[in-house]
Amino acid sequence: MAMLEIKGDEPLLKHLQTAASLRAHKEVVKKHGSNLQKGAQRRAVFRGHWQGKKFVKPTGATKRSIKLQITDGGLVARVKAGTDYSGYLEKGTRKMSAQPFMKPAFEAVHPKFVDDLRRAGLAK
Repeated sequence: MAMLEIKGDEPLLKHLQTAASLRAHKEVVKKHGSNLQKGAQRRAVFRGHWQGKKFVKPTGATKRSIKLQITDGGLVARVKAGTDYSGYLEKGTRKMSAQPFMKPAFEAVHPKFVDDLRRAGLAK
């Protein structure tokens, strides 16, 4: 009777498991990064402002500037508003109340992101 023995399969199995978990991690990051971008854009509805005695309507530039960037080989998702004044909208100033849009979007997506990572066995 013939017998087959494979030596050195442990490193191969470990590598395959790592590759599968990386693929799952990348999919979770991409999915929830996209959800974060959509949520921030949905919440980026602002009031206009007064310039002198004239009321200026919002242009939607901040909403259009919210972009998703996937980096580090798909392991990191960055969502950023590209207008120079988006921080003033998010946090407010002494003369303007805050109109947050990024933090509420993050708070809505974060628990689902962590749950998906746990479901995929990538977080404790």
